[in-house]
Amino acid sequence: MRGQADYLVKADLHVHTNYSKDCLTTLEQVVAQCLEVGIDCLAVADHGTIAGALRLKEMAPFLVIVAEEIMTPSGEVMGMFLSQEIPSELPVEEAIAQIKTQGGLVCIPHPFDRVRLSAFKNRVFETIMPQVDIIEVFNSRSLSPGNSAKAWRLAHNYGKLASAGSDAHTASEIGRAYVEMPEFDGKDGFLASLARGRVFGRGSNPLVHFASTWAKLKRHPS
Repeated sequence: MRGQADYLVKADLHVHTNYSKDCLTTLEQVVAQCLEVGIDCLAVADHGTIAGALRLKEMAPFLVIVAEEIMTPSGEVMGMFLSQEIPSELPVEEAIAQIKTQGGLVCIPHPFDRVRLSAFKNRVFETIMPQVDIIEVFNSRSLSPGNSAKAWRLAHNYGKLASAGSDAHTASEIGRAYVEMPEFDGKDGFLASLARGRVFGRGSNPLVHFASTWAKLKRHPS
């Protein structure tokens, strides 16, 4: 920490590494890209694991938030500030309960991206919103420009904090979306800082989705 209250960090709050089954980006590549584009805070949210985030936290010269994207029968939920891995395919209420039990934060990523089977259905929001802390209002991989506006409205209507992330599955995507926010310490500091943050983002080329498909095929060619 630099000890300067007015220092702003650029936080990409949704990034994947090669610990996700659909990503080939090594931890070293993640660090190099962050240093090149000026990202100095990452939430590493691999699918179904926190192993990559824990390892990157040890080696990165910047702040790493240990997160996980958890698939549930209702859609994907992101746990942030985790210390333990949470299994996939749990009911969404149980996944959220496990996030809360370990003192983590609950974020809903890409809530209206209907191209993804992992997007939540509208009726689910009413039941889980009391436990949700953050709505991802900008995701660089979202294919419809209207999704961001809907996510902003969702966050506003429920009084939730807004986040943004590149959802990077390749190194070049890192930093395409981020929140510029005051430097912080820990989960509570993060929440206070995020409330003062400004969201920036631009969409990724739709062809990046083929990189995810290629990564899965390369690992499971059959």
